[in-house]
Amino acid sequence: MRQHKGRLLASIIAIALGVALGYAVQLINRAAANEFAQALYTLSGDADLTVRGARAGFDDGLYASIARLPEVAVASPAIEVDARLPGREEPLRLLGLDMFRAGRLQPALVGEGSDRLDTLRPDTVFLSRTAARWLGLEPGSTLTIQVGLDDIDLRIAGVLAEEAARQRLGVMDIAAAQWRLHRLGKLTRIDLRLRPGVDVVLFQQRLQQTLPPGVHAERPQSTVESNLRLSRAYRVNLNVLALVALFTGALLVFSTQVLAVLRRRGELALLRVLGVTHTQILRLLAMQSALIGAIGAALGVVVGQLLAGAAVSVVGADLGAGFFSGVKPQLPVDWSGVAIFFAAGVLAALAGGLLPAREAARAPPAAALRAGDEQRAYQRMQSPRGGVLLLLAGVLIAQLPPVGGLPLFGYASVALLLLGTVLLVPWICARVLPLLPPPRAVPSALALAQLRAASAQTGIGLAAVVAAVALMASMAIMVASFRDSLDSWLHRVLPADLYLRAGTSGDTAFLDVAAQRAIAGLPGVRRAEFLRAQQVLLDPSLPRVTLLARDLDPARAAAALPLVTLAVQPGPDEPPAVWVTETAADLYALRPGASVEIPLAGRKTHFTVAGIWRDYARQNGALLIDRALYIELTGDRLATDAGLWLADGATPGQVEAALENALPQAGRIEVAQPGEIRQLSLSIFDRTFAVTYVLEGCAIVIGLFGLSTSVSAQVLARRREFGMLRHIGMTRRQVGTMLAVEGVLSSALGLAVGFIPGWLIGLILIHVVNRQSFHWSMELHMPWGRLALFALTMLLLATLTAAMSGRQAMGRDVVRAVKEDW
Repeated sequence: MRQHKGRLLASIIAIALGVALGYAVQLINRAAANEFAQALYTLSGDADLTVRGARAGFDDGLYASIARLPEVAVASPAIEVDARLPGREEPLRLLGLDMFRAGRLQPALVGEGSDRLDTLRPDTVFLSRTAARWLGLEPGSTLTIQVGLDDIDLRIAGVLAEEAARQRLGVMDIAAAQWRLHRLGKLTRIDLRLRPGVDVVLFQQRLQQTLPPGVHAERPQSTVESNLRLSRAYRVNLNVLALVALFTGALLVFSTQVLAVLRRRGELALLRVLGVTHTQILRLLAMQSALIGAIGAALGVVVGQLLAGAAVSVVGADLGAGFFSGVKPQLPVDWSGVAIFFAAGVLAALAGGLLPAREAARAPPAAALRAGDEQRAYQRMQSPRGGVLLLLAGVLIAQLPPVGGLPLFGYASVALLLLGTVLLVPWICARVLPLLPPPRAVPSALALAQLRAASAQTGIGLAAVVAAVALMASMAIMVASFRDSLDSWLHRVLPADLYLRAGTSGDTAFLDVAAQRAIAGLPGVRRAEFLRAQQVLLDPSLPRVTLLARDLDPARAAAALPLVTLAVQPGPDEPPAVWVTETAADLYALRPGASVEIPLAGRKTHFTVAGIWRDYARQNGALLIDRALYIELTGDRLATDAGLWLADGATPGQVEAALENALPQAGRIEVAQPGEIRQLSLSIFDRTFAVTYVLEGCAIVIGLFGLSTSVSAQVLARRREFGMLRHIGMTRRQVGTMLAVEGVLSSALGLAVGFIPGWLIGLILIHVVNRQSFHWSMELHMPWGRLALFALTMLLLATLTAAMSGRQAMGRDVVRAVKEDW
């Protein structure tokens, strides 16, 4: 190993990179999820049960009836909103509490100011330390919050206890919150502590029967689990993607160990002749692989810890996806994760070195001592049977349904396709290389002859390259398909000329009736459509689903919505129409024509599923109904968004100027044209997939390491051949040309082979993994330009690597190299 430091270093770096990425992603995901769960537990305090419903809240009269139950020791009502902060993209979570009740159940949320009455004043708020640092405010400062289109000012009376300091949170008196935030008569949750001896499960069941539709009683841990379930698929996909780099590293160890063992074939055979046993040879080579894995894994764990800290600082604990906004987790060493990924690195290296170790231990010593025996090694790998079986198995299991909401069979299918392709590479090389016409130039002819004679070694050396190409191509296809589908979807769902929103974040901003009337009557506006977005709870085990109410003619739904099914028109005696997104259809098993109950204004209302539409904006699913019907059922005339169609000759600038003249609070309204919204959405998409790009790039780097190591190892193993060629008259340039041609031909073959499974894996990622993970469908779009650029880059690097390795080989004494064969 000391004699070949370059090859050793490449293998160690490959394992270290895979372990570092896997451990970093696991550490960030676990820390963020734990921090998020701890924040939710802090909100519920010592509660045994939590009563919650729609995000807009439920009648606060329910609190009195629950608090009087004999089984209830303490009932703490709460108003919970995400408050819109002018000038900031992210909202601040505000919690309105009855301080006398919260002091017994959630003492960490009761602030202490200079005046004890500050907890009851209508114009005060207590911030957590994290929120105060984020906002740059101190006690005595003023916090401005947007409610509707108006601003309200709250005085910061103090900070919360240290236990509540790890989340962005503000706490105020519940009566003040109901009044100032326009939530009169509403609660969003009631936390309950039961008396000693009360059976929590039985009481929960009895209480649920008395609650109005859309309101549910559940254990605090159930609330945490339902909130974390939304991000679970994303976190698991990141973990799997990070392990792909480790898998590619194992293939690199495999190819380098194969070539190293081939080069030492005579030496190992001599050891067998001198009395070293088959088991000792196997143990020797296994120890080398394990040592590579141990060094790489130890280095990877250290790098992963540093990488996790840097990633949280740059892109946040949610890695750009938006699931854990505002969460700043601590990243202590995760010793269980260290043990798992250290073992994974060692096992990956061992798995990579197992086959070459067995081949070397089983080789007959007498045959292995003869020159040229290495050409006959690994001939068994040229059988296509194992690779074909794995490919077929990969295609078949991709058809299986998800397990627990996760595409486990999709992941297994990807792994089988990769392994099957790698096993088929030697057989493909043995069949394809003889079909190539012999070049006229002598160096090129010798290069092709060499590849034909050592097709098994060529295929093995290309293992990591083929895997990296397949993974890169599949990820590029999936990301390009997703991005192009998102762009097409945005063009479809943004038909208006101008869009207005009361606020891009939070749920305290809205357009009241007067503002809607003023907007609809603006000069230059031909037509205005308004939308109201609410969150309702259909199933307590799942996150809230978004209810959209917009002006929609059921007869024209196919023209207004990106439907993926045929529209169904409810009959005159059937419930009214609702259009559901793909996510909601999958989570709640809804199909066109089916009936669904939606809790509205404390009552269950039946609707008929009129169609399923594609939606990339709401990951927890959405339901859409006609706004006129929504107002009739709820009496809620507020709106959150507006779409404006302009009259002929009117410009967006003119309408914006008219808006400023018509509404004094126009500065609080977000105004954007469809092109600006599309550009912003695509930039958010790119930020979300930034981690995917990094992990994809790491797999490519490992593949390039494999290519470089493979070429270098083969060049070093053929020094005697180069010496003989120099003796019979070939120049250094001709030998370098021969190696460059070998590099181009082998890498071109690796690219051609890798792109085929890459395309198949891309289809599985699009139609299986993504569909089962996030319930989104998309169209296939091939990124031909990116794939062509990658292919040209790989070919260029292969040529340069081969040429540099040739120069290194030609720098050795030619006579000595020839004498090694005497």
